Amino acid sequence: MSQTSRRNFLKAGIGATVLAGMGGRAALAEAGKRSATDWVTLGKSGVKVTRLAFGTGTFGGRVQRDLGQDGFTRLVRYAYDHGIRFFETSEGYRGMPEMLAIALKGLPRDSYRLMTKYSTPGTGAPTAEKIDGFRTALNSEYIDILLLHCLRPPTWEQDYKPLQDGLSEAKDKKIILAHGASVHGLPALRTFPGNKWLDIAMIRMNHNGTRMDAESMRETPERGNVDEVVAHTRKVHGEGMGVISMKLCGEGQFTSFEDRDAAMKFAMNLGAVDAVTIGFKSTAEIDEAIERMARV
Repeated sequence: MSQTSRRNFLKAGIGATVLAGMGGRAALAEAGKRSATDWVTLGKSGVKVTRLAFGTGTFGGRVQRDLGQDGFTRLVRYAYDHGIRFFETSEGYRGMPEMLAIALKGLPRDSYRLMTKYSTPGTGAPTAEKIDGFRTALNSEYIDILLLHCLRPPTWEQDYKPLQDGLSEAKDKKIILAHGASVHGLPALRTFPGNKWLDIAMIRMNHNGTRMDAESMRETPERGNVDEVVAHTRKVHGEGMGVISMKLCGEGQFTSFEDRDAAMKFAMNLGAVDAVTIGFKSTAEIDEAIERMARV
């Protein structure tokens, strides 16, 4: 083989190797691509949900209620048919658990996951009785995830001990599969790292602190402390808690494409958020969220 031919052969071989490597990396990147409809495990809870959840609590559920039952059912079925199989609601979202049950009626129960929330500080009926009421409202023998809703005080672990005991008993009986809490405020969030009771942490998360956790234990226009929220989120995720982010669209305040894109990119690239919930009111919003999650 001449020197010229040998050089050309080596160049071709090196080029092929480089291209193969690039192709291999591209294939690996494609294989690792995350989508809204992936089933993910929420930490040590063992509960699997789709990465994107359909939320029913926009402004306390008003936005979803205003669709009417028929419109809401069509939207839920659209989400289901497009691979979203995780639905979240709360006793605090007036009428929404019942509307969600009607929307899901007839679908195989093992094909989707349900999360609902128990209002704190918790008054009235005994915990077990209230959980039975949640199951009745949702028309389900069991609830995949039950959260203590809207934790604010730093003393919640002591204040709500009877509620935690009630949820633990329900979990032992397989009435619920995992328990946890949604948090509203840094005073409560600071107590999450190291907590042994929480299976799931639902934490407000976006790129600029809109409707995120701040020092106040009341809802205020004050921007949340993004850096501190992220630090606690990474800590609890590293300890094995499943993390679900909320307020990804700033509770409807992110009206621009750029803000919604930035918020999704921020949450999904932290490496500490397993799933996100978004309250939808149209099929276009569902399509956008699915596309955006795949892209960022």
